[in-house]
Amino acid sequence: MTVTSAPPVAADPAAPGPPLVAPGRRRRPGPADVVLLVIAAFFAIPLAWVVLASFDGEASLAVAWPSAPTLDNYAAVLNTDTTFRPMWNSVVLCGGATLVTVVCAVLAAYPLSRYRSRASRPFLLTIVFATGLPITAIMIPVYALFVQVNLVDSMPAAILFLATSALPHAIFLTKGFMDAVPVEIEEAAWTDGATTMRTLWSVVLPLMRPGVAVVTIFTLVQTWGNFFVPFMLLLTPDKLPAAVSLFTFSSQYGQVAYGQLAAFSILYSAPVVVLYLLLGRRLGSGFTATGGLKA
Repeated sequence: MTVTSAPPVAADPAAPGPPLVAPGRRRRPGPADVVLLVIAAFFAIPLAWVVLASFDGEASLAVAWPSAPTLDNYAAVLNTDTTFRPMWNSVVLCGGATLVTVVCAVLAAYPLSRYRSRASRPFLLTIVFATGLPITAIMIPVYALFVQVNLVDSMPAAILFLATSALPHAIFLTKGFMDAVPVEIEEAAWTDGATTMRTLWSVVLPLMRPGVAVVTIFTLVQTWGNFFVPFMLLLTPDKLPAAVSLFTFSSQYGQVAYGQLAAFSILYSAPVVVLYLLLGRRLGSGFTATGGLKA
């Protein structure tokens, strides 16, 4: 009688390894957890100060619970000159720049993603270099150029410059998301007689909605918090966005009103937080739909 042994089965490198912690048992906190908690505290302390100081009528730089919580700080800043007009200017400036950036990024990323040429790689390397270029390094010559062409204090010119400065990063992100869309679906649309622009609008963009949402959020956050560009290019106080108004708000008094400054900071941050919450739900469902399509 001959006994044959089964050949050894090679381990699957993709298979998950044994769990680090047995089921039902809690992992003991280690030094890495302590370090992460300390880092989280450094981020949480300024946020806690903003929230608490906005309800404190006698707020200072100390992080303290208000002795008599009040809404007087919000009532003091909720007026046209302090909040409403700067916020509207921010919506026009940053919303316009974001719209221009997303449209141009989609149109620029499509040929980079679908067509191959000798200029594609140098162009992409140029884009990557431009993403790391600090905007403060070019603001002095840009300001001189705006003075020569008489575009200083022009809101459309400021929108176009903000869009231009955000465009390299947006193209880089958009191309990455567009590469994940299968080309076979576009080929089927071309067979049915669709043009290139029709295919881009009706086939590619619906499949990369998560990517468009990510580019929109990143661009809006980048432009919403930009202080230096509108501070240099816009001179009329009625055209200044909230990012610059925040600076003038803290310096127009001899003594800084920290409570009103904190209340204005919360109102200034609210639109970005709301946009992130609204688009964050679409991100999850969109990534799921894209994964199912690729499978």
